[in-house]
Amino acid sequence: MATQSNERSSISDDPRTVVEIEGRYYILATSSAADESDRVLKHGDSFAVFDRHGDIRPIGLGEEGLYHRGTRFLSALILRLADERPLLLGSTTRGDNSRLAIDLTNPDMMLGEERLRSGTIHISRTKVLWAAACHERIELRNFGEGPIGVPISLRFAADYVDLFEVRGLRRAKRGSLRRTRINDDTAVLGYMGLDGLRRQTRIELTPAPDVLEAQRAIYEVKLDPGHVMQIDLRVACEFERPSRPIGFATALDRSGRELRGRVSRSAHISSSSDPFDEWINRSLSDVVMMTSETAQGPYPYAGVPWFSTVFGRDGLVTALQLLWVQPALARGVLGHLAATQATHDEPARDAQPGKILHEARHGEMAALMEVPFGRYYGSHDATPLFVVLAEAYYQQTADLAFIEALWPSIERAVAWIDGPADPDGDGFVEYERRTPIGLAHQGWKDSEDSVFHADGSLAEGPIALCEVQAYVYA
Repeated sequence: MATQSNERSSISDDPRTVVEIEGRYYILATSSAADESDRVLKHGDSFAVFDRHGDIRPIGLGEEGLYHRGTRFLSALILRLADERPLLLGSTTRGDNSRLAIDLTNPDMMLGEERLRSGTIHISRTKVLWAAACHERIELRNFGEGPIGVPISLRFAADYVDLFEVRGLRRAKRGSLRRTRINDDTAVLGYMGLDGLRRQTRIELTPAPDVLEAQRAIYEVKLDPGHVMQIDLRVACEFERPSRPIGFATALDRSGRELRGRVSRSAHISSSSDPFDEWINRSLSDVVMMTSETAQGPYPYAGVPWFSTVFGRDGLVTALQLLWVQPALARGVLGHLAATQATHDEPARDAQPGKILHEARHGEMAALMEVPFGRYYGSHDATPLFVVLAEAYYQQTADLAFIEALWPSIERAVAWIDGPADPDGDGFVEYERRTPIGLAHQGWKDSEDSVFHADGSLAEGPIALCEVQAYVYA
């Protein structure tokens, strides 16, 4: 930071973070926040948002973290080398989305009376999500000419906020954090939710750290020239009971094999253009990463990170677009949406018999109906799209046995289209929310101000969207 010569400058008690100039305080920065971009991993019902260093930092909107079934199980994970943030060399998600790889090095720093030159220690961080846990391997290599002794710390925290809290909703009351349990190599953080579920975050470190506290682990690293130290970290998201531990290498292997297996079940596409082939392969890898297994088969989730769950419309449209290369995806989507089809009239969920699911959430707020999205049916278009996909799937596959099994759900969907979806009997299906906390608009544009008149005034229900009439009459 440059200052003019007549300015009075003094350093606070922590000279690394704050500087005071003429009564004003400034935060020292090593890089612009605009340079930061998130790195995202997903597996099943878990996803994680890291910064480019591989850290989870509670800054900005606070969206970084490890999430599982709608709850943030890890809200901070910060690696420091002698209390200094390492310098970033590179950060990338592998092409098949199986893992995140980060390369770091030390800045110029003082270790007691000795100066450690920048670039002496190389730090690699490799992360993979598998079976409701984040597995990480940290490797430190000494590229210097002499031995090095330096502390490395990992600071961690878990706030157990609901995904909707991260997105901006405020709660009048929350559950209670539990006291952290610690042994030589494990810290278990916990939370008792208002929904009666006990959630806990199990942090396992191999080898055991020299110091393990409620929110910090410290290793006193000693490295001879050319030597490597390896630390494995497992952060498991648990409900009620401990999960089965597996090592980093096993998690990495299983994740890679699962992704490769899914890709192999898709039609292979090749051309005379290498850039085109790379684009197709990357797109396929992205779809595979977005897809989670349900009891009825594979289902493409709507979007990572904030829509990493089942959405009716998104799954149906994705399955239609990929039907020619991945018909199994359409079968999984149809099967799951039939299994979750509404059977009762529930205004609080905008549900009516025969309607197809709009969205499913698993967090504490959904369980307590603080938001209606545990199973929410406020979708104008998902039900006719369900029928459209069923017909398209049969035309593509001739899978008559599956369609026959699905037929009762198709009939219920058509009955809803011909009945409750057209309450005035004018031949147009229309929507109007029946719960004040539901979606005001229930087509693909579902924000509060997405449907309006030519003069800019907001449209009020009941509303019949033109594209949905096309789905009905297709």
